[in-house]
Amino acid sequence: MPTQQFRADSPGTAAAAGPTMNFGTHLKRTIRLAGPMIVMRAGLLIMVAVDTAMIGHYGTLNLAFYAAANALQVIMVLVSVGLLQGTMVLVAQAHGAGAHQECGSYWRVGLVHAAVLGTFMAGICFLGEIALNAIGQTAELAAGGGEVLRMISWGLPALAMWAATSFFLDGLSRPLPAMILTISAVLLNAGLNAIFIYGTLGAPEMGAEGAALATSITRWLMFSVLALYVLSLHDRAALGIGGAIRNFRQTARKLRHIGIPMGVARGLEAAAFSALTMLAGLLGTVDLAGYQIAFNLVALVFMCAIGVSGAGTIRVGNAVGRHNSADIRYAGWSALLVITIIMTFFTGLFFGLGETLANLYTDDAAVLLIAPPLILIAGIVLIFDGGQAVLMGALRGMADVWLPPVMQFVSWWGVAVPVAYVLSFHAGLGTPGLMWGFLAGALVSCSSLALRFSLVSRRAVQRI
Repeated sequence: MPTQQFRADSPGTAAAAGPTMNFGTHLKRTIRLAGPMIVMRAGLLIMVAVDTAMIGHYGTLNLAFYAAANALQVIMVLVSVGLLQGTMVLVAQAHGAGAHQECGSYWRVGLVHAAVLGTFMAGICFLGEIALNAIGQTAELAAGGGEVLRMISWGLPALAMWAATSFFLDGLSRPLPAMILTISAVLLNAGLNAIFIYGTLGAPEMGAEGAALATSITRWLMFSVLALYVLSLHDRAALGIGGAIRNFRQTARKLRHIGIPMGVARGLEAAAFSALTMLAGLLGTVDLAGYQIAFNLVALVFMCAIGVSGAGTIRVGNAVGRHNSADIRYAGWSALLVITIIMTFFTGLFFGLGETLANLYTDDAAVLLIAPPLILIAGIVLIFDGGQAVLMGALRGMADVWLPPVMQFVSWWGVAVPVAYVLSFHAGLGTPGLMWGFLAGALVSCSSLALRFSLVSRRAVQRI
C-alpha cells in the first residue's frame, strides 16, 4: 500500500498529498520530461557547430577570431546560466507544493536578474580585446576576437532572459515550447549567417562578425517569442504572471542563494576542462587535435546528461514541494538510471566505432593514430561524467547547492587536473594520461555526489 505524505501550499500550512509514486512511474515521467530538454540543449550546441562550419568555409583566420571570442563567451554564459538556475528550482518546488501563484513571481524576479547579468556580460565583451591580450593571445587574434565579442554583446541580455524564461517553463514541466523554438532558431541562425557572413541579399560581408551579429539577432527573437508565449498562457493568472511582485527582495535572495554556488560550480568545471585542453596543447599540435576530437565527442553526448539533469532537478523539486521524501529519492535515482542507460549505449558506440568517429573529424594520419584510443577511454568517462551531472541536478532540486560545488572543486581541480598532469608528463602516457585524469575526476565526482544525495534525501527536506 502506498505511503501517505504531506505538502505545504504555503509556509505554516499543511495539506494532504497524494500517494507516493512507484519507481516505474518516476522513470516514465523523467524520460518524458528529459526528451525535449535534451533536444533543446543539443539544438544550442548545433547552433554553435553551424556557426563554426560556416565561418570555417569563409576563412581560417575568421574561424580563429570566432574561436577566441567564443572561448571567453562560453565561460561567461555557463556561469550566468548557473546563476539563473534558481528560477527552475524555485518554480519546480512551488509547482509541486501547489503554490502556483508564486511561480510567476519567481520568473519575473529571474528576468530582472537575467537582464542585469546579460548587461554585465555585454560590458565585459566591450573589453574583449584587452581580456584576450591578457590571456596571451596574439595582437591580431585579440583584435579580431574583440570585434566579434562586440557583436556578440548585443544579444547577451536576450540570451540571459531567454534562459530565465525557459527555466520557468521547465520548472512547470513544460519544456516543449522552448524545444520547438530552439529548433526553429537553428534554422533561422543558419539563414542569417548566410546573409551576414558572406554578404548576400545586399548585406555587408562581415565574416565572423556577421555570424556573431546573426546570433545576437536570433537570441532576441528567441527571447521575444518565448516571453510572448508565457504572457499568453491560458493559466497566466493562476500562475501569478501578472500583478505586483510580492516580497521581491526575499525572492531575489532565494534566487541568489541557489544561483551563486551553481554559477561558481559551472565556472570551476569549465575552467578545469580548459586547463586539460591547454595541457594537451603543451604536448603538441597533433596531440591537441586528437584530444580535442575525443573531448568534442564527450561534449556532444553530454547534452543528454544536461537534459536528464534538468529533468531530475524538476522531478526532485516537485517532490520537495510535496514534502514527499520517498518521491525525492525515487526521482533522483530514476534520473540516474536513465542517464546510465543512455551513456552505456554511447559507450558501446565509442568502443565499436572509435576509428569511424575519428575519421569524421580529420584525414590526418598522425591524428588518426592518437584519437581512437582516446575515444575508447572517453567512452568510459561518459558513464561517470553523465552520472555526476544528473546527481548535481538532483541535489539542486533540493536546493542543496553549497557543499556539492566544493565536491566539484575537489574532483576537478584536486583530482582530474593533477592526475592528468602527472600521468601525461611524468608517467609518459601523453594524451591518454589526460583522458585518464578526466575519468578519475568524473569517478570521484560521481561517487561523492551519489553519497551526498543518499544522505540528504533521507533527511526532512523543506522548500527554500
